[in-house]
Amino acid sequence: MKNFYLLFLIIFSCLPAFAQKKNEAYQLQLRKTTLPVEVDGLMNEEAWQNTDVAKDFFMVLPMDTSRAKTRTEVRMTYDDKNLYLIALCYHALPGPYYVESLRRDFSFGKNDNFLLFMDPFDDQTNGFSFGANAAGAQWDGTMHSGSAVDLNWDNKWVSKVTNDAEKWVFEMAIPFTTIRYKKDITRWGINFSRLDLKTTEKSSWTPIPRQFPTASLAYTGNLVWDQPPPSTGANISVIPYVLGGGVKNYEQNKPVDYLRKAGADVKIGITSALNLDLTINPDFSQVDVDRQVTNLERFELFFPERRQFFLENADLFANFGYANIRPFFSRRIGLNVPIRAGARLSGKINKDWRIGLMDMQTASVDETGLPAQNFAIMSLQRRVFARSNIGLLFVNKESLNYHPKQDTAAPNAYTRFNRNVGLEYNLASANNVWTGKAFVLKSFTPDKSGQDLVQAAHLQYKSRKWDILLQEEYVGKNFTAEVGYVPRNNYYKINPVASRFFFPKSGRILSHGPKLSTIQYFDDKFKSTDYLNTLAYAFAFRTQSTFAVTLVDEYVKLLQPFDPTNTGRETLARGTRHHWKAWRTEYFSKPQSVFTYAFSTRSGSYYADGSLTNVAGEVGYRFQPYVKLLANASYNDIRLPEPWGNTNFWLVGSQLDLTLTNKIFFSSFFQYNEQTNNINLNTRFQWRYQPASDLFIVYTDNYLPAPFSVRNRALVLKLTYWWNR
Repeated sequence: MKNFYLLFLIIFSCLPAFAQKKNEAYQLQLRKTTLPVEVDGLMNEEAWQNTDVAKDFFMVLPMDTSRAKTRTEVRMTYDDKNLYLIALCYHALPGPYYVESLRRDFSFGKNDNFLLFMDPFDDQTNGFSFGANAAGAQWDGTMHSGSAVDLNWDNKWVSKVTNDAEKWVFEMAIPFTTIRYKKDITRWGINFSRLDLKTTEKSSWTPIPRQFPTASLAYTGNLVWDQPPPSTGANISVIPYVLGGGVKNYEQNKPVDYLRKAGADVKIGITSALNLDLTINPDFSQVDVDRQVTNLERFELFFPERRQFFLENADLFANFGYANIRPFFSRRIGLNVPIRAGARLSGKINKDWRIGLMDMQTASVDETGLPAQNFAIMSLQRRVFARSNIGLLFVNKESLNYHPKQDTAAPNAYTRFNRNVGLEYNLASANNVWTGKAFVLKSFTPDKSGQDLVQAAHLQYKSRKWDILLQEEYVGKNFTAEVGYVPRNNYYKINPVASRFFFPKSGRILSHGPKLSTIQYFDDKFKSTDYLNTLAYAFAFRTQSTFAVTLVDEYVKLLQPFDPTNTGRETLARGTRHHWKAWRTEYFSKPQSVFTYAFSTRSGSYYADGSLTNVAGEVGYRFQPYVKLLANASYNDIRLPEPWGNTNFWLVGSQLDLTLTNKIFFSSFFQYNEQTNNINLNTRFQWRYQPASDLFIVYTDNYLPAPFSVRNRALVLKLTYWWNR
């Protein structure tokens, strides 16, 4: 294993390069205007006449070997307060545009859209994205890791979309107080992306290889300012809220718990690139609740963070490690306990350094004996080479005024503290073909020492025809991340993956190819405990529909007793061995149709020489741009020896999205989960009466299916207002 780690270090040290940015030659000159600009979706102001034009876009999909068929023209200007953009998106074929709805932060692949990707530090790693679909629904998010867009971020800006017979026009104004940038830098990375579903064409102002997203900051051009962007001055925002409502627990026959809360978030721009966030008595009731899923896993499931306070520069804290080795996971903070207050300083110190500091205080809970706790997190990141970085993370969870019992025969419910410290190297080559990561973590917990380390690394090569990955992990037996997400301990893991793509010159199929993967788990004595071998073959059609079939060979040695139905019944014994084979299929229909559908299947053997069959499907219909309907169902048929016998359960759901305008939204979803014996109904009304200021009304019901009865019910009304100077 030492030789394996040494190989990774040698490869990692050889790959970085100081190469010039790929699309350095693409320049868009930006000149200041003293003339007024009205954001109305009409290019009739004189200010637009004295601007350069970004045009002659390149095709990225279906193939990246020619100019785009769809014509797009982009102009930009600015004044002392705002950065302005107008995009003229011409039709290449007759017919209506395709959109899902007017809902904010739409699904990229299901909407005709125009997007801006902006890299204010020109570091090809972090930035912002703004845009809209052809009906005017807004899109905004922060960018990290070179191309990832976090759409949970939300801020103040305005836009307007208009349509005529030959084109649709998107115009927007972004206040300088909304984005983070270094005020003395006169060159920003920038790119523009267009998706036209009638021609199934994705295009970009700069040329981008088809294997990379148009969001790839490694392939941005340059926005060249005629003078440094203006200083934001005193950039202070105060976002108070008031909330009222009630919660009734019918199962326990408790009286109505009336909710009366008030609090506030404060944003202070320390510099134009560094922001201080403060929160007092926060509430997150407006956040969408987690969708229920069928759970046949042995380990805890992961649900993403959606709370606004944790989202800006979230990658500084949340991206350390891997999906299943996260030393910090913000949803651990405030889990079934009120957050009293918090502060977070995050952003850029300069082009090479980023910093993140967070401190959160939660209340105590007398009913469970949970003490008040403090969460302190520090993240520091240093850019190296062309696009790589080195990061340091420290996480500390401390129980305040907590004195656990000295009786060692009775385990303590909570720990006095848990700390994690880690060092990470993220590799990204100048052309994005080589990416990788290597990190090490150590935890500190009372009464645990030794075998508390984590070490992991991966290296990926991605070209038009090949996608090759090699990943390895080690998690020690006593490694503990109470503020993280590490569902499994005490293992070594090796995971090589290889995919090959073929591109027919004609016909319905755009690309096809195999994917071979193996995941091998070993215990601390290097004895096999699990493996998952898969061989898949995938087809991508020119209509943008996709189909894949996968063969599965899986082996599990149970490390803990496990109920293979996850319904609270009898368990298989620890140490028992299980081996099965199965096949899976997956299909997604073309996104440009107003009627869409998808399905997946799984059939084969299962634990204890049993069998598992799963059939899942989803259908959607939209009355664009105002209504989107969605229905889905999943059926599992598990056949096992006694005492389980045959187990069948459904997960059925439906969703309604009603968007009267791009400021008034109503959503409702219903789910019936037979595995957990629960029916859930959630409805949410949102009125964005001013930019980033909202009225929410959220109603939630949970029912017991049989006998049908209400389990709990909640109604919450919340008003927020974003004030800034």
